[in-house]
Amino acid sequence: MKDATAGDPVSGLLWTHKSLRTISTELERRGHAVSAPTVSRLLRAQHYSQRVNHKRHSGKQESPERDEQFGYISRQKAAHARRREPVISVDTKKKELIGEFRAAGTEWRRERREVLMYDFPGDARGKAIPYGIYDIGRNEGYVSLGISHDTPLFAVEAIRRWWLDEGRQRYTEAERLLIEADCGGSNSNRTGLWLVGLQAFADEFCVAVTVTHYPSGASKWNPVEHRMFSLISRNWAGQPLTSYETALKHIRTTTTTTGFRCTARLDRHRYELGLKATPEELASLRIRRHRLFPDWNYTISPRISRESPT
Repeated sequence: MKDATAGDPVSGLLWTHKSLRTISTELERRGHAVSAPTVSRLLRAQHYSQRVNHKRHSGKQESPERDEQFGYISRQKAAHARRREPVISVDTKKKELIGEFRAAGTEWRRERREVLMYDFPGDARGKAIPYGIYDIGRNEGYVSLGISHDTPLFAVEAIRRWWLDEGRQRYTEAERLLIEADCGGSNSNRTGLWLVGLQAFADEFCVAVTVTHYPSGASKWNPVEHRMFSLISRNWAGQPLTSYETALKHIRTTTTTTGFRCTARLDRHRYELGLKATPEELASLRIRRHRLFPDWNYTISPRISRESPT
């Protein structure tokens, strides 16, 4: 085993690249008749274990301000929670093809489910783009299932629909909203249309919107990823998404013993690619960038107060 052993110098965990059958054959050649299951038991007794690759490295140098930004996000979250104001985590989940396609994971069945041999987009009935809103304080999820493109206007509309359907009923007196988001995708801090869309949201509902972005390479710490999307993925594991209704059903039936529940709606609007905010729209933003990492942290206030006549 010596030449084929690797290990972790900190934990002492060992592993080998040789198969059980190969080890058994070599032992038999040396006069020890040992079966593969026995080899497995002996390896575990010697602290060997089967392991898969674990994604931990970002592939580039981590931002030196990363820990400081994490602390700032935590303080913002705590401040809004003390005032009983809504705090949501948002992101887009991986796009899914709608049709008889193989789904990752397993399910309990008496017979195998027959699906298409190849995952050609041309064979799909459509595509599903789940944009998620996770209410951190209430442990509730909301998914807007898009059918066209993941754009900033699609993201803001998902937040707007959440506010209309659930948010304003849950937080009737709220004048501020905190959004935790990644730095990329449709809610990128570098995208003008994201800011313009949030300004329209703030104006429509007279709610000041504060956004705190997670640094690049830190999206896995965004609560919507591990508190909502991971649960949805587990719920539809092994289940082909044969229709939009099937996808919506799996999202709506995602629950946990800790009380998590999720709402889902289908957004049939067609969002165009390539749109950009105009200089006039950007100039009209009522945006205050925070002193700490102003590109990551900012507040957009409504241009009309609640007391102003409509």
